[in-house]
Amino acid sequence: MATQTIRSDITGTVWKIVVQEGDALQADDTIMVLESMKMEIPVIAPESGRVVKILIAEGAPVREGQDIAVFEEA
Repeated sequence: MATQTIRSDITGTVWKIVVQEGDALQADDTIMVLESMKMEIPVIAPESGRVVKILIAEGAPVREGQDIAVFEEA
């Protein structure tokens, strides 16, 4: 099974982490929600698989292109 790093598409703040490490996800399930300029932007699973590692904490600042999670494809 291949792993991939999920990166932030925006600069902002981690508003809420929805999943835990080891959780199984379907394609388009929300991993976490980022906030930027009062907008909430979901980070979604690219395909079915599981969350291997969350690389950032709730409330932490995040920059565009920053690694935020590791995902293993099913």
